[in-house]
Amino acid sequence: MRVLVVEDEPMLADAIAEWLREETHAVDLAHDGAAALERIAVNDYDVVVLDRDLPRVHGDEVCREMVASECAARVLMLTAAAQLDDRVSGLSLGADDYLPKPFAFPELAARVLALGRRSRPAVPPVLRRAGITLDPARREVFRNGRFVPLSKKEFAVLTELLRANGAVVSAEQLLEKAWDEHADPFTGAVRLTILKLRRKLADPPVVQTVAGVGYRIA
Repeated sequence: MRVLVVEDEPMLADAIAEWLREETHAVDLAHDGAAALERIAVNDYDVVVLDRDLPRVHGDEVCREMVASECAARVLMLTAAAQLDDRVSGLSLGADDYLPKPFAFPELAARVLALGRRSRPAVPPVLRRAGITLDPARREVFRNGRFVPLSKKEFAVLTELLRANGAVVSAEQLLEKAWDEHADPFTGAVRLTILKLRRKLADPPVVQTVAGVGYRIA
C-alpha cells in the first residue's frame, strides 16, 4: 500500500516510516500540515498516518480538508492526548482510527493494514486468485500450497495485482502503490520486478502482460 506519514518529530517520523517499509508498504513523509496537503493533492494514498498537533496547518484542518475534497485515503490519527473527548473529537473530524502516543509499532502497523483493507473498494484480509494465496498480515505467499519467498517490492507488486481482482494494473499504478515519491517514473523497476515475480511463482505462468496497458492475474 501507499502510506503518507505526517509527523513533526523527525526521529519518530523516520521510525514509523522504517517500520512500515519493513511491512512492504511504500511510505512518504511530511513534517507539517501544509506539506501533507501538498502530497495528498498529487498522490493516491491508501492510508494517511496523521499526527494531530502539527505546525503550519493543524492536523484537524488537514483531516477536514481531506474530507471536504472527498479524499479516499483512510486516516489514522496520532496524538499525545489520550482522553475520551480527544478521541471522539478526532473521529468526528473524519479520522477512521485513533492511536494515542506512546504506542507500540506492531499495533500501529496492524491498524494501518486494517485501514488499508477498508479502502475503496474493500479487500479481504487474505487475497486468493489463480492458485495464489497472499496473507498481508503474515507476509506469506503460497502458490498451489508451495511457499514462495518474495522480496518486499515483489510482495507489494503481487498484492496490488491481487487487489485488482483480475483487472489490468498499469506500470504507473504499480509504481504509485509499491514505490515512494522518490521513484523515477522512467525506471524499469516495475518490469524487472514483474520478471522476478514470474520466475518465483513458476509455471504455469499467471502474471499476464496486456500490451500497452499493464499487467494482470487472470
